[in-house]
Formats: sequence, C-alpha cells, structure tokens
Amino acid sequence: MYAMWRLQVALCTVSVLLSLSSGESKARSCSEVRQAYNVKGFSLVNVPHQEISGEHLRVCPQGFTCCTSEMEDKLNQQSKVEFENLVEGSSHTMRTTFVARHKKFDEFFLELLDNSEKSLNSMFTKTYGKLYMQNSEVFQDLFTELKRYYTGGNVNLEEMLNDFWSRLLERMFQLLNSQYHFTDDYLECVSKYTDQLKPFGDVPRKLKAQVTRAFIAARTFVQGLMVGREVANRVAKVNVVPACVRALTKMLYCPYCRGMPGLKPCHNYCHNVMRGCLANQADLDAEWNLFIDAMLLVADRLEGPFNIEAVIDPVDIKISEAIMTMQDNSMQVSAKVFQGCGQPKPSGIGRSTRGISDVFSTRFRPYAPEERPTTAAGTSLERLVIDIKGKLKESKRFWSNLPDDICAKGNLTESDEEQCWNSHTKGRYFPEVVKEGLTNQLNNPEVDVDITRPDTLIRQQIMALRVMTNKLKNAYNGNDIYFQDSSDEGSSSGSGSGCSDGCTTEFVFVGTEAPVIGADRSDERAAAAAAGNTLACGPSLLLVMVALTLPLCVMQTQRR
Repeated sequence: MYAMWRLQVALCTVSVLLSLSSGESKARSCSEVRQAYNVKGFSLVNVPHQEISGEHLRVCPQGFTCCTSEMEDKLNQQSKVEFENLVEGSSHTMRTTFVARHKKFDEFFLELLDNSEKSLNSMFTKTYGKLYMQNSEVFQDLFTELKRYYTGGNVNLEEMLNDFWSRLLERMFQLLNSQYHFTDDYLECVSKYTDQLKPFGDVPRKLKAQVTRAFIAARTFVQGLMVGREVANRVAKVNVVPACVRALTKMLYCPYCRGMPGLKPCHNYCHNVMRGCLANQADLDAEWNLFIDAMLLVADRLEGPFNIEAVIDPVDIKISEAIMTMQDNSMQVSAKVFQGCGQPKPSGIGRSTRGISDVFSTRFRPYAPEERPTTAAGTSLERLVIDIKGKLKESKRFWSNLPDDICAKGNLTESDEEQCWNSHTKGRYFPEVVKEGLTNQLNNPEVDVDITRPDTLIRQQIMALRVMTNKLKNAYNGNDIYFQDSSDEGSSSGSGSGCSDGCTTEFVFVGTEAPVIGADRSDERAAAAAAGNTLACGPSLLLVMVALTLPLCVMQTQRR
C-alpha cells in the first residue's frame, strides 16, 4: 500500500516537471516589446521576435528574455535620459517661478526709482526753475548712487546720504548768501557743520533711516530670488551615478525584457529607487526651507512697515520742507558758520531784486491719486510681494518631496499594487520604503548608495543657501553684511546684486561664515515702530526705499 502511494507521488511529480519543462521551452512572442521598443525611436534590427536565453543580461533578470545585450545598453541610456528629464520637468514650475518673480521684482523696483526721479525733476523744475536746473546734478548723483547700490555696486549708503546732505547744504548756503564769495576750503568747512547745525531739521535723519533699511531689504530680497533661481537650476541638473542608472533601468525597462512593456513599477518600488537616486537633493531640503523662511521674513518687511507706496507725504514735499527749514533758519545757520569758519569776503555782487527766499517760499502740492506715476511692472508693491510670498511657500520641502512627485500614482507608477512591476515580475512589492536623505540610504534595497561621498555640487549649493539666509536675516533687522560680487575685487557692505540677466550670479563670500542672526518678531516690531515714528510711513520696505530716495535727491539738487 505504501509502495503504491510512493509510485503515484513519483508519477505526479514527473508529470508536473514535464509540463513545466514543456511550458518553458515554448518561447513567447516579443511582438509587443518590438512595438514599444520601436516607439522609443530604436531600430528593430536584431530585436528578437521570440524570447531568447538571457544569460547575457547584466541588469535585468536572466532567463528567457526579449532583450539582447545591445537593447539592454540602449535602455540603460534611455533610463538615464528619462530620469534627467523627469527631475527637470518636475522642478520646472518652481524654477520658472523664481526666474519670473526675480525679473518682475527687479523691473518693478528700478522703474519705481526711475519714476521717482522723473517726478522730482519735473516738480522741482516747475517750482525752482533755473536754480534747480543749475544744481540738478546733486539729485541726479543721488539717484545714480541709489541705483548703483541696488544693482550691486560698492556703495556705502550712510556715507552716500551724508555726502548728499553736505553737498545740498553747500549749494543752498551759497544761494542764501550770494553776496559773499566762498572758496572750496570754506565750503568744506561749511559741510562739517551739517550734523551740528541740523539746517534741514529732522528730515535727513528720517530719510536716512528709510533709505538704508528699505534698500538693504529690497536688494537682499532680489538677491535671494536670484540665488534661489540659480540653486534650483543647478540642482535640477542631477548627477546620475552608475548605481542609479542601473536601478532606473531595472525599474523602467526590465519589464520590456520580460515581455511586459506596458507594466508600470509598483509605487513603493519607485519610491525606493527615487529616494536612492535623489538622496543628495533631499539633503538640500533643510537649508532650502530655512532660506525660504528667511525670504518670507524679508517679504513681510517689504509688505509692511516700509511700504513706499503708502508713505503719507510725497517725496517732493518732504524735500521741500527740508529746504524751507534751511531757508527759515538761514540767518542763524549763516551766523554760526561765519563764527566757526570765519567771515567770508564780499563777492561784490548784491542780492538779486527777487530774493532767494521768494524762490524757496513756494511749497509743493501733493499728488492727486490719479497723478501718481505707475510702474512698468503694472502692479503695486503690495500685490507683487503677496504673489511672491505665495510662490515661495509652495516651494518649501520641494526637494524632499521630489521623489513623491515623480512617483505619483497613475503617472509613472501603477496604482494597483498587485498588478505592478516589483523589480523581477508582476506582483506586490514587499520591501519597506526608506526615508529620504543620504544617510538613510544605507539599507536601500534598490540603489547602492555610497553615503560616505556626498555630492560636491549639492554641498556647494547648501553653503550658498546658508550664506544667503544669513544675509536675509540681517536685512530683516535692517543690517547689511559683507557680501562680495565676484566682479568686485574687494569686499564691502554695499555690494550685492539686484541685477538682471546681464549681471554675474556667482558670489564670493568673504571671511569666515557669520553666525546666523535670529530674526524674532520682537526685533521686527521694534524696528517697525522705530521706522514708523521716524518715517510716518505705511507698510512696505520697498516703498520706503523709493520714498526715501526721492527726498534725498531733491535735497541734493537744492544744495547745488
């Protein structure tokens, strides 16, 4: 009885083996593979019509296959190209956002300065006529220097503004005392009394506070948009290492070799491959998020306490008030200057029949809303900053989420976890998904990642973001730091780049890395309060910058 049972088992086993042998020996057609392979643009020459033995394969599972060695090599290269395109495509929207917003902000601010200068020139020409025209270079020089600072020039804002008021004092002092002859040495002595005499009242101090904080914030913000753009563009050009190419080929095209060209990879399988291939990019994420947070802080400044468009008094009126203050106090100012610098020699020319005070007695009228210049950017600063803030927030955690975006179900991967490619056949993928980042790839089942060799380019971009974040946090508190454009030889607190396409975007950071200055809200409120009391302005740093620029320009013109 037992012997009979053993005989039956043996006969069944032989039958099964024969059946399997017969099935394996009957090679399947490769027609679907040939068609899909041809759609990719490859030639069908030497592509098998039926499965062949696969001992020659180096990436895909060996056994019966529709792939030759040449096909596997071509699919290997195709995997690399498609992955590069996937990364660039997934980051396209974010990268173009930085490009577009940088361009728009830059255009807006420069146009705002141009309109301010044109407006001041027009109003002062109408009011002061020939006197202004003879001294207009004082104001022109001010605007030139403000633009040069914004576009990356080596300009010390405080020194430049002090020089503006000193020049304006010299010009007005001569006009108000035209019966005397003043040498260059005497005028230099006059300029030394600017701070002591305060001939223009409190306007210079207020405008200096506005200009300095506003321009630092605006220039740093546009630098940040540019740095974000450059970092994103460089990181999107991913360095695909051989181990990644191998894993990509196995995921994307080994189904071809197994005769299932339409089979998509399992979702979790794709995650492991992408997290392995994008491990270095994910390490950028922490510094990228800090950079975005710092950009948002500075955007709050531009949108809030220094909004030039909301300044209560037009710039021409502010400068007119400064000139009137000088005119009202001209006798006291002249007496103190004569006491300190000596009695000047008479010029032999008496005052004109129409006194200088008559010219300066005219005050400017404020603009009606419909008269205010509009910018080429076609939008207000507040709307522009709100738009940029929204886009910045969307870009947070972009690099760590990139594998998720690429492996979105229904796109690259199969939503049915039972009907997907799991690296060797159709079926569920069982390995766990590893976390993002380089150090977490030690146990990645799909990609052999060397966690001891971080990508050099990525580390450079992390450092660039770190330095830019530090600068943004300083700008948030109204401080500038040493930041050298590579086109300059020396470092300076007045360098940077608000430039457009013609400017270099490579930065050289001078000295050791400065500690990141925390920008808590108490500092922001204090700075905002100080600015508000001093400037009596509304909410936006950029606006303040423009307003401040205008008044300064006017005052310089008057000095001359």
